[in-house]
Amino acid sequence: MKLVLTFTIIALANLTFSQATFPDFLQGTWKMENKEIYEHWDKLDNKELKGISYRINDGQLFVSEYLDIIQKNNEIIYTAIVLDQNQKEGVEFKMTQTDSTFIFENAYHDFPKKIVYQKLSDTRIFVQVLDEKQKGYGYGMTKQCVVTTEQDTTISNPDYDMALAEKLGADDYGMKKYFLVILKTGTNTTAEKQLITESFRGHLDNINKLVKDGKLVVAGPLGKNENSYRGIFILNNINTIEEAQDLLQTDPAIKNSFLDYEIFNWYGSAALPEYLPVSDKIWKSNP
Repeated sequence: MKLVLTFTIIALANLTFSQATFPDFLQGTWKMENKEIYEHWDKLDNKELKGISYRINDGQLFVSEYLDIIQKNNEIIYTAIVLDQNQKEGVEFKMTQTDSTFIFENAYHDFPKKIVYQKLSDTRIFVQVLDEKQKGYGYGMTKQCVVTTEQDTTISNPDYDMALAEKLGADDYGMKKYFLVILKTGTNTTAEKQLITESFRGHLDNINKLVKDGKLVVAGPLGKNENSYRGIFILNNINTIEEAQDLLQTDPAIKNSFLDYEIFNWYGSAALPEYLPVSDKIWKSNP
């Protein structure tokens, strides 16, 4: 009976963590107390926040860090890209505790090993950056109120087009989330010419279909390289990596394993699709 009870408790604990609250309260701009240092977070969807850390000096903004919090299956991952560290590679921290305190840990990183966001109220948080002995530093941050008047004072771009930004799904920085796909040589080494021809003809036809459906904004081949990379796609208006993977299986060359792929989250200009109408006016013949 004790054994059954123990497993039940463990199962309930795992279930509770898998349903952990996503820290979307971070959305917005936060200012460090007594310093001109800020974090700004945008909510891309229900499973991802994209952020930056920056300071303001003499009226100029200097970005120091790019941040991301994303839910992958039952895990919530915090990724930090510090511009002058780790060759600008992202360092991942896994969320290990939640409630009003969100703890992200990476036992293998030198420092920090733990990043903590404690929600004190709707407008105040306390952040700690710690080592394995719980030593480090902490600071309070206050959420900055956005004041909207007849003229929106939060808009610093005199050419800002709100209707266009909303149409393109742009965040405050004119950016949005895409999926970057690197196509590479697949595992199918058959010499069956008809299958090869049909697969790659279907590959080109599928590219045109995805463009018309608004799901693909960039496609093109890569030059010869030692990694067997063949080309790239940039997928648009896709919510999850699983949805992107399903979409790629509509390509006959991928489905028949003549092409394989690697896929990445990519954060780029929301204006990227705007080049497509022009691109349709400058070609003389289709492949």
